[in-house]
Amino acid sequence: MNTTEARDLKHEIIESFDLSRFEVGNDQRAKAMAHFKKVGLPDIKHEEYRFTPITKNLEKNFKWDIQVSTSQIASIDSYLIPNLDANVLVFVNGSYVPSLSKVISPASEVKILPLIQANAEKEISNLDKYLTPESDPFAAMNAAYWQDGLFIHVPENINVSKPIFILHLNDVTKSQALVHTRILGIVEKGSQLSVIEKFDSVGSNPAFHNFSEEWIVKEQSQLEYCKIQNDSGKSYQVANTVIHQSDSSQINTFTLTLNGQLIRNNLSIIIDGENCESHFYGLYLLNGNTLGDNHTVVDHKKPNSFSNEMYKGIMDGNSKGIFNGKIFVRPHAQKTNAFQSNRNILVSDSATVNTKPQLEIWADDVKCSHGCTTGQLDEEALFYLRSRGISEPIAKAMLLYAFAGEVLTPIKNETLKSYLDKLISERLHKNFE
Repeated sequence: MNTTEARDLKHEIIESFDLSRFEVGNDQRAKAMAHFKKVGLPDIKHEEYRFTPITKNLEKNFKWDIQVSTSQIASIDSYLIPNLDANVLVFVNGSYVPSLSKVISPASEVKILPLIQANAEKEISNLDKYLTPESDPFAAMNAAYWQDGLFIHVPENINVSKPIFILHLNDVTKSQALVHTRILGIVEKGSQLSVIEKFDSVGSNPAFHNFSEEWIVKEQSQLEYCKIQNDSGKSYQVANTVIHQSDSSQINTFTLTLNGQLIRNNLSIIIDGENCESHFYGLYLLNGNTLGDNHTVVDHKKPNSFSNEMYKGIMDGNSKGIFNGKIFVRPHAQKTNAFQSNRNILVSDSATVNTKPQLEIWADDVKCSHGCTTGQLDEEALFYLRSRGISEPIAKAMLLYAFAGEVLTPIKNETLKSYLDKLISERLHKNFE
C-alpha cells in the first residue's frame, strides 16, 4: 500500500482488535488496548520519536490487515550462521514453526515452550512485569496483539552449553506482513545462557515487525545476548527489549544494525541488585535510505554495580542514525560506576545522525560519565595510509573497519564473532588480501 490519502491509523488498529481471535491473555490484552487507545501512535511531537517518523511510514506502506500471511518456506539453511552449533528456534511471519526448529540441548538444561502453551500450563507469571504497556506505544500494541512467542527457562546452576539461535523470518512473497511476537526468558540463580537473534525476510512486499521481549536474569547468573538486524527487504521494525538483573548477575549485549527501511531498538536494562556487571555494545552501519534508531535506558536501582555502554555508527548514502542513551542512578544506588559512549562517522554529505546522551543522578557517591562525537574520517590517518601506497578506497575501508571492530571485543563465541566480523568487513569493503 502506498497512498498519500489522509488516514487515521490509530482508529484502524483499534477497530481491528478482536479479543475472540486470541486463545490466552485476554484480560492483559484488553488492558493493553485500553492504554493504546489513550496514547495512540507516536508522531514528531512525541519526544522519544521525534527523529523517527514511524507512524508516517506505517500509514504510507501498510494496510492494517490482521490476517496472518501464509508461507511456503521449506528450508532455512541460507539464513543460519555457518558452523554455529546451536539450538535453532524459528518464527515465520510471527508464528513459531517447530518443524523448522531444532533443540539440541537437553530439557534438564533449558525448557523451551511456545508462549501460549506455557501460559495455558501456568508456567509463567512474569509476562508484562517489566515490559509494561505503559513503557512504549508499540509495547502496548504488542501486548494487545501478540500472536505467538516463546518461554525460555534455565533452571538454577545450569550452564546451557549450546547457544539459542532465534530466527525471525518474514515471508512477504505474496503480500505484506504485520507481525507481533514476544519472548519471555528466565535465567535462574547461578546459570548461564547465550542468545542470538537474527531477522530476515523473503519477498519484495513490506513487513512490519513489532517485537517485545523480557529477560529476567537472577542472582549470580549470566546472559550473553546478540541481535543481528541485516534484513535487506522492506523491513520496518520496532523492538522493545527489557532485561532485569538481580544481585551479582552479569549481562553482555551486542546489537548490529545493517539493513532495513526503518529500525527502532528500545533496550532497557533494570539493574535491580548489588554487584551487577552490565555491558552494552552496539554498531549501526547504515547506507541507502535506511533509518536506524537506538534508544537505551540503564536504570541503576541498587548500590555497588557497574555498567559500560558503547555504541558506534557509520552512516553512508542518505541514511540516518539516531542514538538516545539514558542512565538513571536512583537515590539508594551509591557506589555506582556507569559509563556511556556514542561515536559516529558520516561518510557522505547527505547522511545524518542525531545523538543525545543523558544522565540523571540522584546519588552523590558515584562515578558516571558520558560522551558523544560525530565527525568524518581522520584526514591525517588517511594521508598516512595513502603515503604508503594504499589506494584511497582501501585506506578508508581500513580506517572504518578499525573504528567499527572495537565493539566485537567482548563477544566470546568465536564462530559468532567471525560471522559478525565478515558482515562488517563486507559492508565496509575491507580488502583482506
